[in-house]
Amino acid sequence: MTNNVQENSLLEVSHLKQYFPIKGGILSRTKNYVKAVDDISFAVNEGETLSIVGESGCGKSTTGRAILRLENPTSGDILFNNRNLLTLSKREMREIRKDIQVIFQDPFASLNPRKTVGKSIEEGLVILTKMSKKEREKRVAELLEKVGLRPEYANRYPHEFSGGQRQRIGIARALAPNPKLIICDEAVSALDVSVQAQVLNLLKKLQSDFNLTYLFISHDLGVVRFISDRIMVMYLGKIVELGTKDDIFNHPQHPYTKALLSAIPEPDRKKRRERIILKGDIPSPIDPPIGCRFHTRCPMATEYCKQHEPPLTETKEGHYVACFYADDIS
Repeated sequence: MTNNVQENSLLEVSHLKQYFPIKGGILSRTKNYVKAVDDISFAVNEGETLSIVGESGCGKSTTGRAILRLENPTSGDILFNNRNLLTLSKREMREIRKDIQVIFQDPFASLNPRKTVGKSIEEGLVILTKMSKKEREKRVAELLEKVGLRPEYANRYPHEFSGGQRQRIGIARALAPNPKLIICDEAVSALDVSVQAQVLNLLKKLQSDFNLTYLFISHDLGVVRFISDRIMVMYLGKIVELGTKDDIFNHPQHPYTKALLSAIPEPDRKKRRERIILKGDIPSPIDPPIGCRFHTRCPMATEYCKQHEPPLTETKEGHYVACFYADDIS
């Protein structure tokens, strides 16, 4: 699917595959592959937040790592500002890295305990810019204030901060080289609910202040509903639905999306959805089912679904669904 790419797309991913070899035997020959991401295409438009959701093992974090070139994709194209990241040399990729940054899930593991937070934030500036030491120190102080921390905190070490404060430091570090795209990989999942809300509000404010584009990876649909412009639902390495936040939450057209939404806690009884319990576990990405990958757990599956893979089809402008019976889902 490439017709969802618009003129203002900052990032375009086309037919991305990420297979991990399984080796065995005396000669360590490749016996099979884990098909973590299997032929997906999507775009992220400048200034928007596109969220990727799905159960553990669906391929959402692997997609983020492939875009960052932390993994070398098996095949496909990743265009950032019309430059294919997969064809760039290490030197050229290093130049691009100031424009693409990441906020990691674990605020405790993502900071070097032996460095002051100021040095951790400054590190990207040392590697990716030609700023002087004085300019870097000024930039670090400004960034700490931007994320709601005092400039003098630059001289403290990570163990002196709470989880929420550490994640703010991680956000400041991502902002340091003035990026265009930030990949948020489960950026608030390790935080308490009250702290999550504060960090999400901060991310939205920073997006407005710096014209940032987010690729937001999460399993928490409540969080996704708050921060997203568009949502991409993945299952077993495939995109099963992609649309605006309103389309996904109010008019889901894939049975998997509908099941995910039914699990969101809702205090208002009148607004509660009928809970849909999916049977069985997610199949192995080593040997995914033939046909529709969701058919083994889908309450609507037919014999046709077991033999044929549904294409990701535009059912209305900007809303894409991979289901033969999307029109029957309300």
